[in-house]
Amino acid sequence: MTDLDSVFQALSDPTRRAILARLVQGEATVDEIRKPFAMSQPSISRHLKVLEQAGLITTRIEGTSRPRRIEPAAFAAIEDWLTQYRAIWQANYARLDGVLEQLKQEDDTR
Repeated sequence: MTDLDSVFQALSDPTRRAILARLVQGEATVDEIRKPFAMSQPSISRHLKVLEQAGLITTRIEGTSRPRRIEPAAFAAIEDWLTQYRAIWQANYARLDGVLEQLKQEDDTR
């Protein structure tokens, strides 16, 4: 089970979101991830640790290399959570549309 609090905390940082955007393209090592950032390797590693603790990425051990990749299950949990609220928002918008239509009809009859 994904802890949504840690997921949203991890996603709150723009650097971590940029790292995820890079990993959407495929696995990458710390050095490959670090290239577009003006950050040290330890700084990037700390960001990766937060993402991994949140369950958003996983590390595969390949000899001395440790490529990271996106963990799709974590994003499915986020989508499930958002889907619950999407239904509520859609129902609220449908009611609002009904009220606006009723007001328009009342205005047309005046």
